[in-house]
Amino acid sequence: MSSVQNNIYSPSTPRAVVYCEANFGRIDGKTANGLVRHSQRFKIQSIIDSKLAGFDAGQVLDGVATGIPILADLAEALAPANGPVDTLIFGMAPASGRLQAPERQVLLEAIAAGLHLINGLHEFLNDDLEFAAAAAAKNVRIVDVRRPPAQGDLHLFSGRISSVGCKRIAVLGTDGAIGKRTTAVILTRALNERGIKTVMVGTGQTGLMQGARYGIALDALPCQYGSGEVEAAVVHAFEAESPEVIVIEGQGALSHPAYLSSTAILRGSQPQAVVLQHAPMRQRLSDFPKIPMPTAASEIKLIETFAPATRVIGMALNHEGMSEAEMTAAIALYEIELGIPATDALSRSPQRLVDMVVRAFPELKPMANAIAL
Repeated sequence: MSSVQNNIYSPSTPRAVVYCEANFGRIDGKTANGLVRHSQRFKIQSIIDSKLAGFDAGQVLDGVATGIPILADLAEALAPANGPVDTLIFGMAPASGRLQAPERQVLLEAIAAGLHLINGLHEFLNDDLEFAAAAAAKNVRIVDVRRPPAQGDLHLFSGRISSVGCKRIAVLGTDGAIGKRTTAVILTRALNERGIKTVMVGTGQTGLMQGARYGIALDALPCQYGSGEVEAAVVHAFEAESPEVIVIEGQGALSHPAYLSSTAILRGSQPQAVVLQHAPMRQRLSDFPKIPMPTAASEIKLIETFAPATRVIGMALNHEGMSEAEMTAAIALYEIELGIPATDALSRSPQRLVDMVVRAFPELKPMANAIAL
């Protein structure tokens, strides 16, 4: 397996411990998982998960050591031997979007220790009197990543997306917590490394924590503004960076009965192309065990029906529960069945994602050839 990490930190980069008790490497630990694989905004010093204490975080996720230890508790994370820490990130994304009582206690202890808090839940801790008072007393900041802009600053869809003159590729999926953001990060980096200037637009709290310069926590917005905020983020990225490609991180799934985010992404960014993320061994939706997973073919049909100007150009598979041989066979079978290229962004060369994009957009090939591989 490969690791996504390739970050350079300055002395001023915040040093963070990520709280992910009993969930690291699991679906509800996706924020912590993502930050271990890629983080430009924070230098991740350690993970808190007493169930996995003593392991290397990268080894647990991808079989590649990253030097990020998993520790038993906050006291261990604050020990001088584990390096300076100034921030605690809540690294879980439960379906409820709210804190449990033991989690609340740990976060209050972190504030008492002088740590800033980064909170990606739907529960805004700045609005909690106990948290607000504790933070004021210790002169620390609480950042509620999902807090939307003031209503007067929100954007309705305007049609300005038609002025964006670059390729737009959305990474959508067949379920939540299936690897869309990870594939989007790897795709963005791989295209840039091959000389194709690419910018990623984040649409969820983890992508924003990782350092996405453009985007919004889409699932925290009133639905009326969803497509307009995605459009505004894509337009901003295009006007500020003049990229050849914009990659838009997906959320949920278009077919998913609980989430509307994919509709706003397709309407707001109007991508010419989609890379579909799918987990072949997943039988039921991750947070809804009574609902069967859609097939890749049915999701592709739905996407291309909902957005007729968009085509699915390839698949990225999630290898959860699969051996190397099973993944190799699945890639080959999906390519035959669907007639599009397939890969696994984590266990296969990123060049396969680049080839997928260049196959769909041959005009990008001279740019990809401009830098030796």
